[in-house]
Amino acid sequence: MENTSITLDQAYIDQVKQNIKPHWGELGWVTYKRTYARWLPDQNRSENWDETVKRVIEGNINLDPRLKNNPTTEVVTELTNEAKQLFKLVYGLAATPSGRNLWISGTDYQKRNGDALNNCWFIAIRPQKYGNSSIVPSYLDQDQLAVSLPFSFLFDQLMKGGGVGFSVAEENIVKIPQVDNQVALTIVIDQKSPSYDNSLEHGAVDYADWAQANADADNYIYYKLPDTREGWVLANARLIDMHFKQTNPENKTKLVLDISDIRPYGAKIHGFGGTASGPMPLIDMLLDINQIINERHNQRMTSVDATDICNLIGKAVVAGNVRRSAELALGSNDDQDFITMKQDKDKLYHHRWASNNSVAIDANFDNYQPIADGIKENGEPGVVNLDLSRNYGRIIDGYQKNIDGEVEGTNPCGEISLANGEPCNLFEVFPYIAEQQDWDLNEVFRLATRYTKRITFSNYDWEISREIIYQNRRIGVSISGIQDWLLNDLGHRVVTGFKDEFDEETGEQIKAPIYDPKGIEMLSNAYQAVINADNEYSKALNCNTSIKHTTVKPSGTVAKLAGASEGMHFHYAGYLIQRIRFQASDPLLKALDACGYYSEPDTYSENTICVEFPMRAAHADSKDFASAGTVSIAEQFATQAFLQTYWSDNAVSCTVTFQNDEADQITSLLKQYRHCIKSTSLLPYYGGSLKQAPKEPIDKTTYEQKKAQINGNVAEVFAKQNDDQKDLEIVDQTDCESGACPVK
Repeated sequence: MENTSITLDQAYIDQVKQNIKPHWGELGWVTYKRTYARWLPDQNRSENWDETVKRVIEGNINLDPRLKNNPTTEVVTELTNEAKQLFKLVYGLAATPSGRNLWISGTDYQKRNGDALNNCWFIAIRPQKYGNSSIVPSYLDQDQLAVSLPFSFLFDQLMKGGGVGFSVAEENIVKIPQVDNQVALTIVIDQKSPSYDNSLEHGAVDYADWAQANADADNYIYYKLPDTREGWVLANARLIDMHFKQTNPENKTKLVLDISDIRPYGAKIHGFGGTASGPMPLIDMLLDINQIINERHNQRMTSVDATDICNLIGKAVVAGNVRRSAELALGSNDDQDFITMKQDKDKLYHHRWASNNSVAIDANFDNYQPIADGIKENGEPGVVNLDLSRNYGRIIDGYQKNIDGEVEGTNPCGEISLANGEPCNLFEVFPYIAEQQDWDLNEVFRLATRYTKRITFSNYDWEISREIIYQNRRIGVSISGIQDWLLNDLGHRVVTGFKDEFDEETGEQIKAPIYDPKGIEMLSNAYQAVINADNEYSKALNCNTSIKHTTVKPSGTVAKLAGASEGMHFHYAGYLIQRIRFQASDPLLKALDACGYYSEPDTYSENTICVEFPMRAAHADSKDFASAGTVSIAEQFATQAFLQTYWSDNAVSCTVTFQNDEADQITSLLKQYRHCIKSTSLLPYYGGSLKQAPKEPIDKTTYEQKKAQINGNVAEVFAKQNDDQKDLEIVDQTDCESGACPVK
């Protein structure tokens, strides 16, 4: 067999660059340069946009499995022409792969790590087997059920830059056995380690002292962590599994973890990128997790315990690898301890900030008042309707029993309902921009469908993922800038009014939304284009058609590139402060400070600085301007329902914002839309009780005052201060408007 690679001709790229201007948003180029432009060591500079797009498209097109087996001339020609069209589409920013793909596709990291192209994952917190995976603890058989597996999966995916949704619903937690052993954990470090002094402050002990005191002892398990991601995962797995008899073959209760080889704070992380924080966050995490499980000796762990462990892992990843950890915890709707766990403010600020928390409901659920009360207080919990996800695609297509029957949860932003071990697989289309650039939308959606389909042919690291991905071939073609598109093509918003109706089941009076028929037609045509493309390509590849195809992701950084409104959302405000978090050692902070931007330490994460950016939305002073602050909670629910009914067969990510005087509508609206919204979350418009909210509305005068304090161009100042820097990253430049999903 001979593999063939598709490459883009430089002459074609130069031609596209002459004829097409990328649709950069106001902060688009700067966001791209700081977030997605990879370092080119042989040229001592970072990528330009055309180089990024070339890398990304070539990385994707060569996943087509037909290229592995002496492909025909027709196949090579077909894929070469497709690569050209994709390059033109993405270069112009009429559509784009997920931020994850912009960063990873076409790199050596993609080739080494099969999970690299998928942004977010889901795992059920219950004992599971490691199987034939890239990480398997040496003390376990591949088919042995282990409590550590879901935590190892979550830890690994977070460190690879993904987000993870996880279920601590009762049907999962009840499968975790009683904690048999208390484990005495000792973390040792050699005096030669550059992290020695700091590690001792965090609870480690001197290796030589420990070794001398235990020279004749053999009643412990010793593990020296290699300086790798896998080493961190395996150390945590061993710690967890020693608490349970069936995964503690040596029947020992003392664990010694040697962290001497872990690279110090500030050292480069090669492959994925970024800089290390040293072993200190790992020390804190391991000691805290051990304490949680030890306190359950001779008892069963609870949903709160499991969520705390996941949150502590997320906290360590944020500090440890300069990534923003994204988690969604899904609990049972009658689990009051889980629902109220963030009311413990000490633990909230210590680690419970690391997940957005939601509850799972079904068709029979009707107790929305306690949920509404929690939302009014702090914007949680969100709601995930697993019945709808399992039995419906688009709502307009009606009930289809178990069409997606293995769904157990969702990704952190809620736009993709997922089975155990399954990831998101996203591509984003900006229909309004595509129309401006004279694209045929059917062709745009065809290219998007084929791009995502190829990703399902990656070599995935975890057995639980491989099995479900190859079975479902789930894709998520998303549309963004939806408000821009609808407003342009319809001349107004898609919800044209409300009419009085009665709920067929409860008899209660409701205000049913009225949708513009042309808007319905626009969405239906786009959906059919995706279905047609999937049927065609699946036949050519001799694989299953995708179980589901379409979604609305919340967007964020990618929308900023193109200057589009984010997902289905309205602009948050005409004028606002946008807060962005940076790694404390990021030299970009020096340039921001020189230009007059206000910054302060982040409330939630160590080694992180929060910077304020005054922002003005397009058309902020227009009489027709609509924002989340002026669009009613009822219209936001109705818009999400519209997209779930006519476009998305997966789900629609939406963070509904509400004013104080709208809070009493939450219960009735959740109930009204229970049969047509698969997942939703709500936030008080002013951020509720959250400190340093990502977005804070301000008035025009305040904006002008803050803007007047800023002088100079950050990119130019930064260039003067630094010869283009390698491996820098904005901590929460996220793939999602809500800040839930990480970019990388």
